[in-house]
Amino acid sequence: MNDVTHNAPGHGSPLRHFRLVCLGVFVACAGMLAFAIFHLQGRLYLDPCPMCVLQRYAFFLVGVVALIAAIHNPDFRGRRVYGGFLGFFSLLGGGVAANHTWVQYFPPESAGCAAGDLHYLVNTFSLAQALPKIFAGSGECSEVKWRFLLLSIPEWALVWFVAFFLLGAFAMLKPGWFRR
Repeated sequence: MNDVTHNAPGHGSPLRHFRLVCLGVFVACAGMLAFAIFHLQGRLYLDPCPMCVLQRYAFFLVGVVALIAAIHNPDFRGRRVYGGFLGFFSLLGGGVAANHTWVQYFPPESAGCAAGDLHYLVNTFSLAQALPKIFAGSGECSEVKWRFLLLSIPEWALVWFVAFFLLGAFAMLKPGWFRR
């Protein structure tokens, strides 16, 4: 099956190559994780709260799916599968980022760090008990310690997760638009 329309405008555009788009998503995720770990955490000493850690895991999963898709360079059906995974993990990460943004704008009544760190929560409580504590937020999660172009860290994460979700949805709905 030929899934390329040779007369389509922008036929030679790199954005039409699924492999290059997925490689770009991988590089973006790797860059954001490196920035978070080496600059925000390593140089500015901003330790991540539990929701930040979950967002990092989501960026890692989106990046791994994108890297595997770039290496595999799938056909029409494979693009739908990889697009679905990209969309799913982006939706999960975006949900955490949206909740984190909400907690920053509307902090919880208690300003203390009642939630603790992610490692403590997961090892001390069952997953059913830990998740509500993570998403309830804490004083640590509600603090805005860094901004760039007026957006906080979870707001930037939400922007990227929305972009990756839209890309995944587009790959699922219009896989023939991309070239191998």
